[in-house]
Amino acid sequence: MVGENIDKHPEVFRQVVDAGHTIGNHTYNHLKGWKTPFHEYLDNVKHCQEAIHGNGKWTMENGQRTMDNGQLFRPPYGKATLRQRRALHQKGYRLIYWDILTRDYDPSVTPEAMLRRIQREVRPGSIINFHDSLKSNERTLAVLPQVIEWLRAQGYTLETL
Repeated sequence: MVGENIDKHPEVFRQVVDAGHTIGNHTYNHLKGWKTPFHEYLDNVKHCQEAIHGNGKWTMENGQRTMDNGQLFRPPYGKATLRQRRALHQKGYRLIYWDILTRDYDPSVTPEAMLRRIQREVRPGSIINFHDSLKSNERTLAVLPQVIEWLRAQGYTLETL
């Protein structure tokens, strides 16, 4: 999750946590790692981590978890410098990418096209990239139930990381 969105919409963050989802770090301001100075980038990741944990506020509350399997991190745009990636790894982050990009942020890509792409490209273990932004909201909400239904009909199970 983008830390700035956690701070702006704590009620949405709480819903995600309460639903049992694993929360990962996506920087505080959705930075372009390759264009951001090293220490600024790492400070931004730390700021996001602080938003996730909220000074202990969200950690294992009511038996729900905020993190699983260590600290998860997905670099915005799927890009970070080698130095940034190494430093994050040394800090205990597990970098997570995707193998199917839905392009839900692109208004020219229809929900039908997203569904066809997923049907064509999905494999066991796939990570499908959807976004939680205003740019993608309408298309994501239109296609996600269809994707879940189709995946389950094909015998796939959906799991947290």
